[in-house]
Amino acid sequence: MPRRLASALLAILLSALPAAAQTWPTHTVKLIVPFGAGSTPDVIMRVIADHLKTKFGQSFVVENKPGASGNLGTDAVAKAAPDGYTLGLSIGGPLAINPILFGKLPYDPKTDLATVTLVVTQPSVLAVNSSLGVPNVAALVALLKQNPGKYNFGSIGAGSLSHLAMEAIALKSGTQIVHVPYPSSPAAVTALLRGDVQMVCLPAISVTPQAAAGKLKILAVSTAQRSSLLPGIATLKEVGIDVEADAWSGLIAPAKTPPVVIEAVRAAVAEALNAPDVRAKLAAQIMEPIPSTPAQFRARIDADIARWTPVIKAAHIKVN
Repeated sequence: MPRRLASALLAILLSALPAAAQTWPTHTVKLIVPFGAGSTPDVIMRVIADHLKTKFGQSFVVENKPGASGNLGTDAVAKAAPDGYTLGLSIGGPLAINPILFGKLPYDPKTDLATVTLVVTQPSVLAVNSSLGVPNVAALVALLKQNPGKYNFGSIGAGSLSHLAMEAIALKSGTQIVHVPYPSSPAAVTALLRGDVQMVCLPAISVTPQAAAGKLKILAVSTAQRSSLLPGIATLKEVGIDVEADAWSGLIAPAKTPPVVIEAVRAAVAEALNAPDVRAKLAAQIMEPIPSTPAQFRARIDADIARWTPVIKAAHIKVN
């Protein structure tokens, strides 16, 4: 009898899990962004939050927790209750790059966080000041080889994707360029316009307005394939430099969040990313939706770790 009773109770509990997932959300959902208001992850999260609020009639509150290169907010997600009511939007830095750069993190991306879905990819572009007079990547590489260590590149901080992408370009092209970090994409673009630096590899949206005005020249896009939003721009690989660097973002949850809840969240976000109004808002920022499975998201993190570890070691990059 006890065995039958235990089996019956287990069956009830198991049957209740899908029902719980189907009713998500029943109250306010906190969405943690590990970067400041107005940052790219913040913009993405608010677009999705607005859609989910309309769909479910529940509050989706975006909470910005910037600090420590995204580690502070990501740690807040890792330490939250695993119930589907605290989620986070993170990027490659806190999930794949920072574990290599930092001597110690307050969380382990592999064991303390659950992947839900990739959200968007944002192509970065290699751009130069038009006054530099290089029409293409080959001409830029030739100029750099003739003048090792003479030219500078700007980034949005040591260890950022914009930093690593340019270090990878230098490694693959056999050139020497000097890194100058800035606190943001606008600051790096301003430095490029002034001539304080001669090149950058930054999110396309930060460069395209000045390129359209003729002040900057975009030489290549850093994604694996050409971006559908920038179809006329060749990839770095197409022009002979084997570098791939896309700025993706993804939704994360605390580890041990029930799989059925993860699936409910994933399905809701995927639906949002396929909504015409959401796609239009993202396209205006030159962002492409890339909803995925949790396993595909985890594979992307692993691929980035494999991609950037040798670059970080070769360039001797350390944050602490």
